[in-house]
Amino acid sequence: VQLQASGGGSVQAGGFLRLSCEASGRTVSTSVMAWFRQAPGKEREFVASISWSGNRIHYADSVKGRFTISRDNAKNAEYLQMNSLKSEDTAVYCCAAGPRVGNFYSVSAGYDYWGQGTQVTVSS
Repeated sequence: VQLQASGGGSVQAGGFLRLSCEASGRTVSTSVMAWFRQAPGKEREFVASISWSGNRIHYADSVKGRFTISRDNAKNAEYLQMNSLKSEDTAVYCCAAGPRVGNFYSVSAGYDYWGQGTQVTVSS
């Protein structure tokens, strides 16, 4: 499975971006999909995850109420709508997928497939 993330860019604080992640090579429709991010000098952190059916969604506390994760299994893709962006959201955002994540949706080691990342820069 290859994951391709896109949609990053530079915005001012308060702005919005929509990230996309498309999978190829095989279907990820039965996998948990997620977004992680890594800021310079910091460890990778969990942002959001969504189950294969879309009925189990989790967010990091830092993005709750501002970010929305979604997926389209017919397109083998997931999305991250990011509103009310803050300077602390600046990071490289990576999409991930894993068929055996289970309850460890916030643990990066549980995901088998990763995209290359897309840069999000928020200026204050």
